Amino acid sequence: MDEEEVKIEADDPEAAEGFEAKVAKMREELSACRKDKQEYMDGWQRAKADYVNLLKRIGEDAKASELRGKVGAVETLLPAFDALERAKEHGEIPKGFLAIAKQLENAFAELGLEELGKVGEKFNPALHEALGQDKVESKEEDDIITAILEKGWRVGDSIIRPAKVRVGHFN
Repeated sequence: MDEEEVKIEADDPEAAEGFEAKVAKMREELSACRKDKQEYMDGWQRAKADYVNLLKRIGEDAKASELRGKVGAVETLLPAFDALERAKEHGEIPKGFLAIAKQLENAFAELGLEELGKVGEKFNPALHEALGQDKVESKEEDDIITAILEKGWRVGDSIIRPAKVRVGHFN
């Protein structure tokens, strides 16, 4: 808001001086009020930004905490699941345990657990741990997974355990 020049015309010069002094004082007070208003506005905007950042940080922390909980649960159950898988591969598992293995698979899927490493995939050191090499006949098979020795797992972007694999090597 622009300050307008106010002209006071009065028959009494002393009264005019008194009015001008009051107007000058009001202008000073107005200027101080505007300065205070700006300081309060700046403070409010900073507080609002801090609050928005806090809400964002709380959301991120909640997601990270949920992921840690999932990873912890999976890490606890994985050895039992691995034992069931090995027994299934060797045909040494009673039928009742097959149902338990299936329930574990379903529970892991609900937690977002993904299996890492499949025969025929390209080897990725971020996802796979090479424990051996197999000679292959063509260059196209070089660095391709030839066998899974132990399944790898991840939840979201978190690698719980890399897949232990054998990799094709072309000479």
